[in-house]
Amino acid sequence: AAMPGGARRLYRRLLLLHRALPAALRALGDRYVKEEFRKHKAAGPTEAQRFLREWEASARRPAENYAAVIQQQINEDKQNLREKTVYGIQLTEEKLNDFRDEQIGQLKELMDEATKPNKKISISKDSEHKN
Repeated sequence: AAMPGGARRLYRRLLLLHRALPAALRALGDRYVKEEFRKHKAAGPTEAQRFLREWEASARRPAENYAAVIQQQINEDKQNLREKTVYGIQLTEEKLNDFRDEQIGQLKELMDEATKPNKKISISKDSEHKN
């Protein structure tokens, strides 16, 4: 079974959202999104729906998914609503307990990549953004 038709639209939307991020975050985010969508390309219907829900807004929990959170943070950054823009969210212990070991490993890899000393992911109010 293939991913539902909305997956391609969501994939494009995420990559477009990343264009507003600082370069290092954009590269990291693009790579992660591409890997995750590739891994789930042949997911069964139930797994595909769950996967897409985590990335896209739903009526029940609009602010708990990646696309909505990143969009909100980009908007706040553009409006200078925060002195220092921080992208992403803190994961609760409850949420972490729901992850499989493989997902925890992926989070660790992302954290290691994002915190490499030679990467400049420090984000401040006067960071330049290319659109």
